[in-house]
Amino acid sequence: MSRLGYNDYNIMRSRSATPLTPEMSKILPYVSDKTISRHLGYAGRSLDMGHAKAYYNPARNAVYSRYSTNDWGMSNSMNFSLSDKERSFAERLRADAWRAVKETDARTRNRQNDITKKLGERVYDITFWKSELNNEISAMATEIENLKEYRRTLEKALGDTANPLHIAEECLMHREKRQGIDLVHDDVERTLIKEVDCIKKCQAKMKKVLDKAYVQLKMNRAAQHAMEIDAKDKHHAQGLDDRMQQLRNSSSGIGYYPGIESIDNTITIPDSWVRYTQENIARSQKERAASERLRGEIDSTLRACANEMWNQFNSVNNSFNTRIRETTDARNKLQAHLQRTMQEIFDMEKNIELLRKAIQDKESPMKVAQTRLDERTRRINVELCNDPVMKSLQREVTEIRESVRILKERLKASELSLARLMKTKATLEHDIGVKDNTVKIDTSYCMGMRKGFPMDPKIGPVFQMPTC
Repeated sequence: MSRLGYNDYNIMRSRSATPLTPEMSKILPYVSDKTISRHLGYAGRSLDMGHAKAYYNPARNAVYSRYSTNDWGMSNSMNFSLSDKERSFAERLRADAWRAVKETDARTRNRQNDITKKLGERVYDITFWKSELNNEISAMATEIENLKEYRRTLEKALGDTANPLHIAEECLMHREKRQGIDLVHDDVERTLIKEVDCIKKCQAKMKKVLDKAYVQLKMNRAAQHAMEIDAKDKHHAQGLDDRMQQLRNSSSGIGYYPGIESIDNTITIPDSWVRYTQENIARSQKERAASERLRGEIDSTLRACANEMWNQFNSVNNSFNTRIRETTDARNKLQAHLQRTMQEIFDMEKNIELLRKAIQDKESPMKVAQTRLDERTRRINVELCNDPVMKSLQREVTEIRESVRILKERLKASELSLARLMKTKATLEHDIGVKDNTVKIDTSYCMGMRKGFPMDPKIGPVFQMPTC
């Protein structure tokens, strides 16, 4: 062993695949020719050292190893981990960038589509209110012409008011037979009470002379003028917003206007904008109603009473029809909810059965896990090891127990929900019965008596004159 010198290491070792530290690279020489046959020759004879005998000693090589197997494996693991980490980070970064591009593009496109949609809704609102204004202007113009021409008076007929009063009172009495929540003070009841009061007022005072036609005519014209100005403004705004709705990214005439978003020259908000037109229309409607009443009073008290009763009769009938539709719709919706509730009850019962079966299915896995744990306690001596199997079995038992607890909680909640669904079903069935009773009263009893109006101005012998 003492004859081995510096060159012996040069022949026996090659450079490690693991990078060397600067200190190790100075101590250990670098072998340029790694061919074993170059150093050992044929049949173990070295080509560089003549016919000297082989001097390779594996034991000495093991003693002077640079790194251990653990170092080699740890180096590989660190390289693998670093590669996975960097690639994962790069993938997340690319995904985030792509998602940001998509999100911003979708947000911009959705915002523009939303604005275009809102412009369309705005144009629709303007068109609707302009149409309402034009209809009201036309109606007011007609009323102004009628007010100029309608000047006559007639005699009264007190006896013809008894039958309408009797019908209205009968309707009120029949509607007292409604049940439960349907005993509401609705529009029908209010209009019926108003009809009764109107008829009694006409019975108490059948003649009332009015001579305010010129004042009413001025007020009608003022309301008409206000609506015409409002309609003209809406026509201009409609054309402008319609053009703005048609603008697209490829449209001509678009450009930058720096700071325009900070300019606010508005003087109204949507509520006040709608209220302004509604007030004009309400003012016109109010003046038209007053004008109609005025024309009736100018013609005669009888004509006015007949028209008021006729209008109120129609109002009551419309209220009845509206209320019948509302009640019928409510009943149909209740029936639909009842069907859905019954379906949900069926589904909930299946869900409860599913939960019970799921709880039952956890028994066998629990038995297997606990049996394994129990049998493994019979290991002896050093074999009683808290190995990964032991830990996994303990976690399995805990997880199964937690799963059973969660399933039992879901089962309890499902059973409570089923009870509430059954109670809701009973409530819906009761309410459907109440609605059926209300529809029968309003349709058969009340509207059955109101098919004809005995004081119709077009039929009655006393009222042979044009209606308002």
